Amino acid sequence: DSLDLCFFCRLHFVQPSYPQMNVMFLKTHKTASSTVMNILFRFAEKHNLTLALPAGQSYHLGYPHRFMAQFVEGFKTMGQSYNIMCNHMRFNLPEVRKVMPNTTTYFSIMRNPISLMESSYAYNKFFTPAFRRSKDVNEFLASPWTYYNMSEYRNNVHARNYMWFDFGYDNNAMDTEDYVQRVLAEIEQAFQLMLLTDYFDESMVLLKETLGWELDDVVYFKLNSRSQDTIKSMTPESKEKVKEWCSLDWKLYQHFNRTFWRRIQETIGLEKLDQEVNILRMRQKELMELCLLDPMPIDKTKIKDKKLQPFQSGRANILGYNLKEDMANETLRTCLRLITPELQYMSYLYARQFPEKKRKSTAFSLWRR
Repeated sequence: DSLDLCFFCRLHFVQPSYPQMNVMFLKTHKTASSTVMNILFRFAEKHNLTLALPAGQSYHLGYPHRFMAQFVEGFKTMGQSYNIMCNHMRFNLPEVRKVMPNTTTYFSIMRNPISLMESSYAYNKFFTPAFRRSKDVNEFLASPWTYYNMSEYRNNVHARNYMWFDFGYDNNAMDTEDYVQRVLAEIEQAFQLMLLTDYFDESMVLLKETLGWELDDVVYFKLNSRSQDTIKSMTPESKEKVKEWCSLDWKLYQHFNRTFWRRIQETIGLEKLDQEVNILRMRQKELMELCLLDPMPIDKTKIKDKKLQPFQSGRANILGYNLKEDMANETLRTCLRLITPELQYMSYLYARQFPEKKRKSTAFSLWRR
């Protein structure tokens, strides 16, 4: 498969001897991208980097419209002087290039479209017309055209080829071999690295190696996850139907699943990968024991500090964390960064970067301790 490894990817196979500071992350939806965003926010804060944040009171970069450079706060005066871009957007490479330096590493994350569909359905249940009209995800997939109306295009993007849309393409396009191959080639040209939600720890190891970052830069606590009781079991028929209904996403995922493992073999090797994953999990466990009152994410009603409650949506019950009490200041700051939901963290970083601007509405006073 000649498209499986692009020239640009090979340029990044040798681990940099310095940490890469210019990074663009396409934050796809329902792919554990909030956890990746937390990693990038922490890195930006640690190194005092400039973030390409949404202008004004917005929390995303113009989504679902294709990205434009003017969606970034300060772009007119700052030009190409940003280091990190990681908010939700619909990808548009020429406009992103106006904002990010030429030395930027581009990466994104993909998820198996079957579990992505189930997650999207729960999260967007009351927002997406195609989901609202159906009883549950299995009923929707049994007869998607009954519920899916092409005229409601922008409101229905969550219901079909969601990743394809996030990468800037038409999620209702005809699935032809030539078209799919052209899009795969374009995505490979634009992105040096593609991670997989389904192999998240392996992805974090690969990210660390590619960017020349440290272990603590990519260690994480799962953010924006939901309670097990809101996860709907999908029938075997539904699972098969996703491959047909979201065939563009299915082909996208299959392709980048192959390149992911090939990249692992050509850079780290499976043996070293296993060791690195174990080290990452040990460090994660150590930090969880240091920081958290409960060993697992907890229900929103049990979160003591209301400022740490994550945003809720649809039928998804989004979980969060409680910190242990009486921690030393430096430990408290480290732990807070790991558990802060994305909207609160973004609001804090925006105020820090643009002190003269009006704060985004979820101000986070804990940081001033």
